[in-house]
Parts: sequence; C-alpha cells; structure tokens
Amino acid sequence: MTSPETGSPEPDEFVEEVVDVTVDETADAETAADAAAAPADAAPEAQQVTELTEALQRERAQFANFRRRSAEEALQSVARGKQVLVEKLLPILDDLDRAREHGDLDEGPLRAFADKLTGILEGEQLVKFGEAGAAFDPEIHEAIQHEGSSDSPVVGLVYRAGYRLGDKVIRTATVTVTDPA
Repeated sequence: MTSPETGSPEPDEFVEEVVDVTVDETADAETAADAAAAPADAAPEAQQVTELTEALQRERAQFANFRRRSAEEALQSVARGKQVLVEKLLPILDDLDRAREHGDLDEGPLRAFADKLTGILEGEQLVKFGEAGAAFDPEIHEAIQHEGSSDSPVVGLVYRAGYRLGDKVIRTATVTVTDPA
C-alpha cells in the first residue's frame, strides 16, 4: 500500500518489511550459530565417550586381575591347608615307620590303616625321602654327624625321614653323612 500523495510505502508496510528482513536475518544468524556450535558440542561429547570407554576398559582390566588374583589366592590357601594338615600327620607317619621296622605292621588291623593313610597322603603328592646311600643334599638333608672327608658324601643312617609335598620340602631328613663305599 503506497501513499497516493508521495508514492512511497505507508509506514505500516515499511515496518513489516523491515521486521520480516530482521526476523529472517536473525533466523539465519541463529541457524549459523547452531551449525557452528554443533561441531563444538560434538567434540566434547566425543571426548567424553572416549574417556568413558577408557575408564570402562581400565575397570574391566582391574576386575580381570582381581579374579585372577583371587583364584591364585584360593589355590594357595588350599595348598597351605594341605601343608598344615600333613605337618600335623608327620609324627603319626614316623610312628607307623617305626612300627613297620619292628614288624608290628606285617599283619593285623593296623596294617590296613597304615596302608590307607599312606595311600591317601601319596595321592596328595606327599613323597618320603632320605634313604641310606642316597647322595647328600644340604637343601633336603640335615646332617647331624659327618664321617670322612669326601667331596661327594652320601647319607649314612637316617634318624628321621624327610617329606616333600609337591615341590615344597615340608621337613628335612635328619641323617648322618659318610664317604661313599
């Protein structure tokens, strides 16, 4: 609507056009700002995802280590329990050995008991060592007497047998050491 007198647009039309342009320019500016902010917002989100992923991986690794460590500790506890039990049974095994040496276990009810106990302990990997004539090893033998001066001594008499549970020496053998014959 133009004014007939001046030929220029009426003030209301002018205002509407200016407002429309301003609204369009503002909308374009906001869209541009949103477009510029979107990559900026995406970068912190991507960084946060990366950080959380790394934290999750660390937690998983720590949990795997915890499970492995717990399993190892459980096995060590079982082994320690076996060792404690066997150490308590060693005096009984010594008594059975003495009875066997004197012939008291050749027959009778104690022989069955001794055989069962020995079989069970051997099944748990208990090994007796310290036989006369074996090479002397200071790691597994305790020498209480030494006769001779040889560089390669052997076990003479065995006063108390030694025992090994698996690879671990539970008790050293108490022996005398002599020169080889």
